[in-house]
Amino acid sequence: MKEQRILIVDDEEPMRELLMLYLKADGYTADAISNSEDVLLKMQQTSYDLVLLDVMMPIMDGFEVCRAIRASYTTPVIMITARERTIDKVEGLRIGADDYITKPFEQQELLARIESIFRRERFLQDDRQLKKPNQLLIYKGLTLNLATHRAMVHSKELALTPKEYAILKLFLSNKGRIFHRDDILELIWKTAYVNDDRTVDTHIKNLREKLSKAGLPGQEVIKTVWGTGYICHESS
Repeated sequence: MKEQRILIVDDEEPMRELLMLYLKADGYTADAISNSEDVLLKMQQTSYDLVLLDVMMPIMDGFEVCRAIRASYTTPVIMITARERTIDKVEGLRIGADDYITKPFEQQELLARIESIFRRERFLQDDRQLKKPNQLLIYKGLTLNLATHRAMVHSKELALTPKEYAILKLFLSNKGRIFHRDDILELIWKTAYVNDDRTVDTHIKNLREKLSKAGLPGQEVIKTVWGTGYICHESS
């Protein structure tokens, strides 16, 4: 099953059923509605990755619906219609549709257009992440992704608790700085006082063990400064 969810908007039941059949056969999750006036309400209730929108519908046509979607959402829209005039295609694209396909169409053409949009969305998302400053913290074989909150040792993902992740982020963001236990309590727990005065030591011990099991000795990442605290040295 693919992760994307698609909303079908078409007042003709045979077309809705056909599109549902195409999408589910290709592994997508899909919902279908016939009333164009319910589109925004449906999108408020459920998160969709794409809208397949018929143009010729009563009450609100596809152009009006597309304008309404664009006023609140960036969700990709493919308009589907029997209209083949260039002026209609231009209008659809001009008001914010991402693609425009005319009836009748082949199953493979529709699926290829959908995949093309999702491929472009993945590229844009990856590009946005790459352009964000300091999204990756790297130390020897360890990579901390600040955008996804994931920690990797080489190609193996670490299963970290929120506190362990926050501790690791603190040290990798401040290599070369010694942190006292009280510093860590204030920065991570937002207090200098906890019921167990070994809380910091216990969390760092568990974090080191997880790093070591993943192939990176935890003592090399977060080192003990005896009588003082902990440090992550600059990578050599």
